[in-house]
Amino acid sequence: MKYLKMKNIYIIAFALIIIAGCKEDWLEPKPLSFYAPENTYNTPDGLRSGIVSCDANLRYTEFYGDGAAIVTELIFSDVAVEGTTDKSGPAQNMNLQIQPDAQLNNTNNNRIGRYWYEGYKGIKYANTVISRIDDAEYENEQERNEILAAALWHRAYRYYRLVHQFGDVPLILQEITEPRLDFYSTKREVILQKIKEDLEFAEQWVPYVVNRGTVTKGAVSHLLAKVNLALGDFDGAIAAASHAIDDGPYALMTERFGVDASDASKNVVWDLHRPLNKSLPENSEVLYVLIDRPDMIGNTTDLFQGIQTIRNAGPFYSIAGANAIRTPNGNVGMNGNGGIEIPLSEMYGRGIGRCRATWYSTHLIWDDENDLRHAPGNWMRMEDLVYNNENLKGVDPYYGQPLQLYSEDGTLLTNDTIRNWFDWPHYKLWVPDNINVPQRGGNSDWYVFRLAETYLLRAEAHYWKGELGLAADDINKVRNRAGAGSYTAGDINIGTILDERARELYYEEPRNTELSRIAYIFAQTGEAAYNGKSYNLADFGKDNFWFDRIMEKNDFYNKGVVTVHGDTYTMSPYHVLWPIPINAIVSNSQGKIHQNFGYNGYDPSVPVLEEIEETE
Repeated sequence: MKYLKMKNIYIIAFALIIIAGCKEDWLEPKPLSFYAPENTYNTPDGLRSGIVSCDANLRYTEFYGDGAAIVTELIFSDVAVEGTTDKSGPAQNMNLQIQPDAQLNNTNNNRIGRYWYEGYKGIKYANTVISRIDDAEYENEQERNEILAAALWHRAYRYYRLVHQFGDVPLILQEITEPRLDFYSTKREVILQKIKEDLEFAEQWVPYVVNRGTVTKGAVSHLLAKVNLALGDFDGAIAAASHAIDDGPYALMTERFGVDASDASKNVVWDLHRPLNKSLPENSEVLYVLIDRPDMIGNTTDLFQGIQTIRNAGPFYSIAGANAIRTPNGNVGMNGNGGIEIPLSEMYGRGIGRCRATWYSTHLIWDDENDLRHAPGNWMRMEDLVYNNENLKGVDPYYGQPLQLYSEDGTLLTNDTIRNWFDWPHYKLWVPDNINVPQRGGNSDWYVFRLAETYLLRAEAHYWKGELGLAADDINKVRNRAGAGSYTAGDINIGTILDERARELYYEEPRNTELSRIAYIFAQTGEAAYNGKSYNLADFGKDNFWFDRIMEKNDFYNKGVVTVHGDTYTMSPYHVLWPIPINAIVSNSQGKIHQNFGYNGYDPSVPVLEEIEETE
């Protein structure tokens, strides 16, 4: 591990982040200081500190902390819903709650706003490096272009996400050094074409082997494959994915490794997702990983409070009161504290059900009993827990016995099956907590890109070309590593690929972004989906594959009758794109940012740029 060797760069980078602040001032220029760009970004190390700022911004934006933004990606999809049931505000009634002037960046609501504002902060940090790349002197062309390429990757990553979350957005390609209030949205396809060109340049210069936590050539090729898919360049997507799969030093992990390698009760799927194993040199599957350690700069602030995976995405089995899980005798059955005889929270963590997995993702996708990702020890079922409330000892014979959802007479033993009763991938979400009590999930490295997804991207590109046998081969690489049986060409459609992504990448992939990308491809090509429907761009906000997929698989949104605290789970086709926060629009008084169809402020007459404006 080399990440500690960059400590001085992290100190500079974190100082820049603190100066930038965490307010929703996505383009506001900052006062000059010792750490101002002209005083920092004039050496190779200074410019590298700007890249570290990008890395740290990405770490903060998505995966870490209570109510992490990845939850918002998952609840706008087929794999999960917002499970909070004790108050209004969480994103459940999307038709009512998701508007430009609603609360769009809050732990208890959603993180749409975080993706917007932090996305543009990441772009700002990258643009500062890009604009000042020639302010420094370099040992050689490789050093210059390697730094530039990393910055281009970061900018491309943010724009790839933004155009699939928000559609047409402002394209900013240079450092902003004076106030500007005149931004216009740029057409999504124009932005994708630009970042494709940038990634093609970056792919030439970023090395395969770099310090963990920084951009690799494999990460560049992986992102380029996604961008090419989004543009309908399926041959380009295959070529880019193949660069990572076939040309680099990367390989799926198929043998035991890391901290628990000697534990015969575990397996390679478990090993792959141990926090410290993710950045080990022998982990050949990692393409880009976020580094998170207790002694890293920033981890004593409110920005980073651990990964909190089990708090966000585990069931609230320990709740007391009217919604408690009860024994068949009617007694409160659970205790979520540590230091007790059966400390479930120390063994499995204690969730609060913010990210409530759907029946589709916990049951319907599992088609092979040998799949290690769904096997006992890796996967937790509620019945694997036992009644552990010590008040039951000597009073209720169910103490220490497995949980039951129903008593023998058919009585439901909890009033809240949304928040308190669902299965979860223990191997993925279990992170021992060195920060919080009870256990929420502490410091942990986290995958952004790994090679398993690259195989699934190449499989998807083959699918779009009608090469179903080749698509099956790539999917089977991932399935077979997990012990699952192989698919044949006749099994393959986009649903097969999405199912495998859900099995392999739950709580890793930005599921909403990827569904949006696929929906755009269907609309661009006019090709019929497995549901027999075809789509078009003209009606994208009214009729799209994203919505149809969710209505097919998500049993909360598709019933129209699932109600908690007076809020019914609802969703509409226009939610395929999120609303642009109202503050970003009204503060842009000399320009026009296009609001998306379906939301307050939508105006089809607002111009959208169809080419990149020339700048000085």
